[in-house]
Amino acid sequence: MNIQAVFGQFPILASDDLILKQVDVSHLDEVYSIYSNDGVFEYCGIIPKHNRDTVKKMIGHFERDYNKKSKVKWGLFLGSESDKLVGIIEAFDLNQKVNMVTIGYFLEESYWGKGIATRAVEVLVRFLFEEAGINRIQAEVMPLNEGSKKVLLKNGFLQEGTIRQAALWPGKGVVDLEIYGILKIEYDKLNQIR
Repeated sequence: MNIQAVFGQFPILASDDLILKQVDVSHLDEVYSIYSNDGVFEYCGIIPKHNRDTVKKMIGHFERDYNKKSKVKWGLFLGSESDKLVGIIEAFDLNQKVNMVTIGYFLEESYWGKGIATRAVEVLVRFLFEEAGINRIQAEVMPLNEGSKKVLLKNGFLQEGTIRQAALWPGKGVVDLEIYGILKIEYDKLNQIR
């Protein structure tokens, strides 16, 4: 794992139509719009935040966690509207011994169903495998979250199984989680085909 690629300087990732970059307090309105929407977190282990000051502090925690090298949260910005934050994507639980990481993502509700999450995961997976030298990327999905499952499957992840009643998620209690994963060797094979 190339820790320097991830934590040396905040990585800015891009595709033709998306930019993944650092979120700061200037994005408070967009972050609040996402985090205050109960629907966005229906299938997440995150409790919606209905207080702007709480969200402002949380944005500060994004930078704190990055500086502690524990997690990276990127804002998803549309390439055509580079100042418009439409979602968050993150890499966390970096395990250097196993050389793996867990990812998660969520979008402003008005941007659902447009392929943005699929493209964002594609950009992040490419960075984690090709630049950060990760060997395994995984995601944990609540069984009813069909949209998230489709995003992962389109990006070559495989459903590896269900962990039954194994996680305590805030606001959800003890939940089952489906595990999706992709290995570097699988990613390389997919890219040879494309």
